[in-house]
Amino acid sequence: MNKDIVKNKVVLFFTGLYKKLFKINDTPQKIALGLGLGVALGVLPGTGPLAALFLSILLKVNRASALLGSLITNTWLSLVTFLLALRLGSAIFNISLEALRSEWRELFNDFQLSYLLKSSFLKVILPVSVGYLIIGIVLGLSVYLIALIIIKSTKPRILAAGRKNES
Repeated sequence: MNKDIVKNKVVLFFTGLYKKLFKINDTPQKIALGLGLGVALGVLPGTGPLAALFLSILLKVNRASALLGSLITNTWLSLVTFLLALRLGSAIFNISLEALRSEWRELFNDFQLSYLLKSSFLKVILPVSVGYLIIGIVLGLSVYLIALIIIKSTKPRILAAGRKNES
């Protein structure tokens, strides 16, 4: 019984997000670009809603969709993207995944400010950062393209249906 309640709440949440995206008074390109930007920044640790809001203002894309994309990915994908960033970074920099995991654990278990000045710090942070960056760009572009297609194909019908209900 609890599973049904949780499932209904999740479905209502995403249905509400979907409807909010279509009620935004902006071009489909700006809405989709804002959403993609938000998703890309939401994936990157230490960024998120504030960075999405700042860059959406700077790039003149839709702020609401950027904030929405950032909030969705920032909380829901953190563990998955971290693991993917580790794997991707180790592959790109030709480092053993186990060695990178081990150094990552050591970095945070015995963290000291002096460790930031050591060259080994870059051996840990750089691969993971590059992994995050690639994941963010790929997810952001994917979300942009998918959102643009969906918004362009369904927004006119939703707006028309809304006008009929108002009359």
